Amino acid sequence: MTLIFIALLGLVPPRPSIWADPGPRVSKGSPVTIWCETSLQADVYSLYKERGPEPWMTSTLQASSNKTGFLIPSMSPDSVGRYHCAYSSSRHWSERSDPLLLVMTGEHGAPSLSAQPGPVVASGGNVSLSCSSQSTLDTVHLLKEGGTGPPQRRKSEQRSHDGKRQAVFPVGPVSSSHGGTYRCYSSSSSNPNVWSQPSAPLHLEVTGVHREPSLSAQPGPLLLPGDSLTLQCHSEPGFDRFALTKDQGPTPPQSLHGQHSPDFPLGPVNLTHGGRYRCYSGHSLSHVWSAPSSPLDILIAGKDRKPSLSAQPGPSVPWGAIVTLQCGSEVRADTFHLHREGSLDPPQQLRLQDTAAPRQANFTISPGTWGHNETYRCYSSHSSSPFQLSQPSDPLELLVSGEGPQPPCVLMVSSDPVPTGPLGWI
Repeated sequence: MTLIFIALLGLVPPRPSIWADPGPRVSKGSPVTIWCETSLQADVYSLYKERGPEPWMTSTLQASSNKTGFLIPSMSPDSVGRYHCAYSSSRHWSERSDPLLLVMTGEHGAPSLSAQPGPVVASGGNVSLSCSSQSTLDTVHLLKEGGTGPPQRRKSEQRSHDGKRQAVFPVGPVSSSHGGTYRCYSSSSSNPNVWSQPSAPLHLEVTGVHREPSLSAQPGPLLLPGDSLTLQCHSEPGFDRFALTKDQGPTPPQSLHGQHSPDFPLGPVNLTHGGRYRCYSGHSLSHVWSAPSSPLDILIAGKDRKPSLSAQPGPSVPWGAIVTLQCGSEVRADTFHLHREGSLDPPQQLRLQDTAAPRQANFTISPGTWGHNETYRCYSSHSSSPFQLSQPSDPLELLVSGEGPQPPCVLMVSSDPVPTGPLGWI
């Protein structure tokens, strides 16, 4: 009925759609099929290249169909360009489709793609994607996997220090939509649809979109070489992907390797495991992450000789007295750490302001911070390797004599009637 109506009125059939399978960017020598599809039944389809007046290919069907495919068996530079298609329905030709740009890849060597300052970017921040190549090709194309828009294209410039050609693509302020996998290609401006091989993929990870998790250490943040260590990332319900990073000075993380388990076993540990860690939570198949957890410092003891630990005025004190624990080192050190055995909290830390003074630190313990008969050890370290501590000092047990303040007596008052009875209750 629709075809009869179109024929009677002399109307032009609706414009068809055009697409390429497996896609519009085809590696050299690979097959590709260009499909032309309409909402009507048609018996003749024509494929046009670069707005030529004559069809590049024509397909006449034995039976009417709403689509047909044009096969290019082996992609070559002669096959690249813009394609349109049209069809005939009831002897009326449709308008041409929107253009389909067919590009051949793999003609030249692959460029390299990098991110500055790094591929892990906080939401709202800025990043630059740099595509560089040793070839003389002067055009660069940047694509995001799964992106709906056309590739970004820029002219490359030659760098003076190494002669490579480079194009920089600023990205930002970054939002969750920028997270994903990117690749770049290079081509010449004289033949812009013949591209190089793709660069290695660059995964852009966006952090700070979700609330930060917390990070804990089991059995604790202070360990000896050979101990087992598991870092646990605790997040709100619903997250199924977790990543752990270790700070590398001022440089931001260069990657987030996600896993399904929130537990990160790191043992048996050695001195290289010492450092500042953070964790992130996210969702599977996503490049969007939470804000980083608060940092957790992992301290590994055993690097240098043990310091000495003493108590002033002595290890046996009356309850309520103030005790000074003095930690001294015979080796070069500017930081001292005091740890109470059995505590999961990080050690107390004192940094010496005057490194020319004797290598010792005084820790003052107030009455309300410790209980009866507690054991302490101290450690020394140097600011050049702050997470690698000395061997532990010999244990020092504080013996507390006397009793602390007694809990107050609480008088319970009731508003109920006072009972009386045969035993003389009032």
